[in-house]
Amino acid sequence: MAGIAGIFRSGEARSGTDSIGRMVSCMRHEPELRVGHDFAPGIAVAFGWVTRPDTFADGAPFWNSEHTIGLIFAGEEFSGNERARAGRPHDDSKLAGGASGIIELYEEVGASCFAKLNGWFSGLLIDLRESKAILFNDRYGLGRLYYYDGPEGFFFSSEAKSLLAVLPKLREINEQSLAEFYSIGCALQNRTLYRDIALLPGASRWTFHAGGRIEREQYFESRIWEEQSLLEPEAYLEQLQEVFGRVAPRYLRGPQLAALSLTGGLDSRMLLAWAGARPGSLPCYTFGGPYRDCHDLRIARRLAAASGQPHTTIPIGDDFFPRFPDLAEQSVYLSDGTMDVSGAVELYANRRAREIAPVRLTGNYGSEILRSNVAFRPGALDRTIFTPEFSKLLDEAAVTYRAEAAGHRLSFIAFKQVPWHHYGRLSIEQSQLTPRSPFLDNELVALAYRAPHALATSPRPALEVIAKGNPGLNVVPTDRALSLRPTRLLGRLAHSWQEFTAKAEYAFDYGMPQRLVKIDHLLSGLHLERLFLGRHKFYHLRIWYKKRLKDYLEMVAEAADAEPACYRPGAGHQLIHSHLSGRGNHTLEISKLLTVGMVQRLLLKSSWAV
Repeated sequence: MAGIAGIFRSGEARSGTDSIGRMVSCMRHEPELRVGHDFAPGIAVAFGWVTRPDTFADGAPFWNSEHTIGLIFAGEEFSGNERARAGRPHDDSKLAGGASGIIELYEEVGASCFAKLNGWFSGLLIDLRESKAILFNDRYGLGRLYYYDGPEGFFFSSEAKSLLAVLPKLREINEQSLAEFYSIGCALQNRTLYRDIALLPGASRWTFHAGGRIEREQYFESRIWEEQSLLEPEAYLEQLQEVFGRVAPRYLRGPQLAALSLTGGLDSRMLLAWAGARPGSLPCYTFGGPYRDCHDLRIARRLAAASGQPHTTIPIGDDFFPRFPDLAEQSVYLSDGTMDVSGAVELYANRRAREIAPVRLTGNYGSEILRSNVAFRPGALDRTIFTPEFSKLLDEAAVTYRAEAAGHRLSFIAFKQVPWHHYGRLSIEQSQLTPRSPFLDNELVALAYRAPHALATSPRPALEVIAKGNPGLNVVPTDRALSLRPTRLLGRLAHSWQEFTAKAEYAFDYGMPQRLVKIDHLLSGLHLERLFLGRHKFYHLRIWYKKRLKDYLEMVAEAADAEPACYRPGAGHQLIHSHLSGRGNHTLEISKLLTVGMVQRLLLKSSWAV
């Protein structure tokens, strides 16, 4: 995973170089990553970087010819066409080392350049001419930066573990954030799991001046998009086709091979239809489970064949289960605890994906942006396992969520759900390869705000775009049996059946009601999971905890440090054995229990941070 780090102090910048070295080393998770650190005289800033070879940010630090403006950068940037319209041609096909172009843009238009950038990124721009440094990120905040602002100085890093390593006093859990993690799946309001460590808000442009003064500005606000007028349906469909057809090919360019993570849904199919890839030039792959070929896998094979592209199945094989404990620990550590232990599956699959191509093109965020899908809400938890004090915090988490969700639905999704909730999974992907999705391209998101009410949540726009790009792909129904012009009766029956099997799979696995658990346990010898599981999902933690990972959970249940302070004494031990014995479904609680225990052991108490 690439990243940046820095320390601002009112004294001499050299005083932070030892700490910067430690911060950067915490982010070097693979030998191939390139690392370095330096300081800027006169600004009192020490800074460091971690980059992958042959990527957009490789070659850091970047300097102009006079060595007066420098830059370290993490992530990628896709605003080549916008720059061309502004009057300066820019070759956006040359991504390697492309971050130097940001310096050129800054020299032309100054600090307003950050509003012109397009992608997921963070960076530090150093202007020695004016004795200042500017810390910035993308408008959504997916180029995550953790920071601490205290008497020791202002510390920032792409990974929280860097701050924990050099500031021992920060190694405490934020109880409010922990309650949100349990209830909702992530901390809210730009807080983190760690006391006194916050997230840099999206669209930040924070300027640090010599002497310690900080200007905290935001270069973009969602109201700019919210105040646009809505389009008529046909005008919206026409513009969506034009914008997507122009935007999608940007994300395949660059010196590294890109592969498409192809599913049976709409969004990756849109990419396949408009990628502009020659037959045989765009490898496709799909994750598969141990029970059967799921709908995603079977449909993806047909789509790849219809487009003349190669397809590979990446299965979650039998070798995954003995490796689960190590993979779970790595996923928690790499994500700074933002991803729970289910990230073990993502880590396993994305490592296999990297063997196919170093860049993973996905349809992630398509349903969120084009169909306004809210993907996270407060969940139902077994309150008997928690202390009364923590139960109150769980109630407060739900109140906070409702307050944050008020207002414009798409703004909540793009500027809160995406950077807070989706980041955990993204961090695992970024640890292994370079994920890309055009569905957060600034042009496309701006257009989505103009969708008429009748189309804002409808699959029709995606189906229309696919039909224009490659009509043959719409012949294959989606995993939910959607198509542009279905036969009325057969289409409804097929869609109803797929909806039923999807809900049945959820109910039999992750969401099995407590009243059915004992019945399922009594009938376990019939292996009913073979009837329901694997049709839509490729991993199934409830069953895996109970069967394939039983020995591991029994070992964890006996560990003295397995229970966080928010649990009643012995509650963690009891819920694990209740799940294993078939008396209850505690999949969510067990995943959180394991995760928090690993955060304590790997990130707060481990000797690496001493």
